[in-house]
Amino acid sequence: MIKNHGQGLRRFVVIRSVDVSGISGTGIVAEGVQFSAGRVVLIWLLEHSSSGIYDNLFDLLFIHSHNEAIIVHWLDVERK
Repeated sequence: MIKNHGQGLRRFVVIRSVDVSGISGTGIVAEGVQFSAGRVVLIWLLEHSSSGIYDNLFDLLFIHSHNEAIIVHWLDVERK
C-alpha cells in the first residue's frame, strides 16, 4: 500500500535567495506539486522554462538546492 495514497496534491513554490548558476534568478523561480504518492513535478518560471519530475522532494532538493539557497514554500496545508 502506498503511504499517503489518496490524500491529495500539495502545491508549492521554490524561492531562491542566491542565484549560484546565474540562470534562475532570485525570488519565486519555480512552481511545483507533490502527489500523494510522493512524486514531485516542478516547472521553472524562466524565460526558457523547463520542467522536471522527481521521485520525491529530497531528490529535487539534492539536485537544485545549491548549498541550501532555495526554500520550498507550501501553498496548501500539510497532509495529516
